[in-house]
Amino acid sequence: MNIENLTFQKKIKINSNDSLLIIDMQYDFMPMGALPVKEGDQIIDDINLIAEIFRNNNGIVVLTQDWHPKNHKSFASSYSGREPGDELRSEGIGPILWPDHCVQGTQGAKFHRKLKTDLAKAIIRKGYNIDVDSYSGFIENDKKSETGLAGLLKSLNIKRIFICGLALDYCCYFTAMDGIDFGFEVYFLVNLTKGIDLPPGSISSSLENMKNKGIKFVAKESFV
Repeated sequence: MNIENLTFQKKIKINSNDSLLIIDMQYDFMPMGALPVKEGDQIIDDINLIAEIFRNNNGIVVLTQDWHPKNHKSFASSYSGREPGDELRSEGIGPILWPDHCVQGTQGAKFHRKLKTDLAKAIIRKGYNIDVDSYSGFIENDKKSETGLAGLLKSLNIKRIFICGLALDYCCYFTAMDGIDFGFEVYFLVNLTKGIDLPPGSISSSLENMKNKGIKFVAKESFV
């Protein structure tokens, strides 16, 4: 499925039951970073504008932050003779290995300086268990360890979540899919995400899976 084939919701008005989830806008996912997403830095200004719409209409802005320890088991460098992109499937890790990225306390793990982090009510860190990766903002890849995001949003009486950030076919995708499972109405800001498409075709399959799951698609122009 291509983005051009999606149907977008229109005339959305934000209220106190809405939350904008800004996913992993960190230096290592930017061009020239350790795990770069092409044009990942080009969506920052528009994400800031949408975050301001939420803030001005009593919506809640939440950031997620990839936060790996050194020698994380998702890193290719943790295995002799393995390279980033090599397939590896084990409980909580996979489907492929990654370059070292977003290591706790490093420059690469920091939010991009242009991101208006002051608009956020909370930061949810994920991926800090050395044995388990965490694409989703809600639950780690073992499908057992929650990050606390669902509890936070439910305590704030959030009903609808809107997802943007990096990367479309990994952390944004899994956050959206899990958001449905946790009982939220999920909207995906397609033109405020950028994808990796690794392995090839993952962007298309992610869009198809989200549509089939009942996730709604919106654009930065969808808000009033």
